[in-house]
Amino acid sequence: MRTKLTGGATIVAWCGFFLAVVQAADATNRLVALFDESHGQRFLAGRDGPLDLSRFAQVLADQRFEITTTGRELTDQELAGAGGLVISGAFKPLTEREVEAVTRFVERGGRLCIMLHIGPPVAGLLHRLHTSISNAVIFEQDNIVENTPANFRVTRLRPHELTRGMKGFSIFGGWALLNTRDTIVAETSPGAWIDLNGDAKRTEGDAVQSFAVVVTGNLGRGRFVVFGDDAIFQNQFLKEGNLLLAKNLAAWLSAISS
Repeated sequence: MRTKLTGGATIVAWCGFFLAVVQAADATNRLVALFDESHGQRFLAGRDGPLDLSRFAQVLADQRFEITTTGRELTDQELAGAGGLVISGAFKPLTEREVEAVTRFVERGGRLCIMLHIGPPVAGLLHRLHTSISNAVIFEQDNIVENTPANFRVTRLRPHELTRGMKGFSIFGGWALLNTRDTIVAETSPGAWIDLNGDAKRTEGDAVQSFAVVVTGNLGRGRFVVFGDDAIFQNQFLKEGNLLLAKNLAAWLSAISS
């Protein structure tokens, strides 16, 4: 069942993020963003906890979105009428049938936003987007936040709608992304590393390089973006560069495909 989130201001529900085709605008010229909550998500747009997404939902509402959530299977019927789909922090895997439905949604002109808590639940969908994920989180040597190498500020940004006016944003335990066909939007410093032998320290044999943490691309008439971390837009972290990134994302999602 779909649920529309309302409150003093319309709140955006953020798990299956369907965005803008012309049919997704209602009589008041609002766009419909659908948040998927059918894959074990623990951090929700309709709740106000520190790790929830209500503040991000409000950013979307300010960009004239009507916010809905779904706890049902992602089918063509369930996605109909949505312009943007957000899948954030999935813990249960999308089925092959759901992957096909989401792929068709994007190909027809929808916009898809994926935020990763762990990779396996959306691995099949990422494969359709020509994107893969590392098997361990990234550690940084530069711009570390609170002396925790897995938490760091990303300052290597490429010119894009999503990075307009930005100097950087923060990640709190993120994964490296590899996309061979599309656009890297943000990446770590060249000294970032992934712990390949599991000893929790940088040693010979670990992967050391610049890793992509945000990638975007086209699929058919639609567009997608993948973030290597789902904490970026959580309530307690939605400030400064992360807040500006959320506003840029809302604008990106609201651009209706022709």
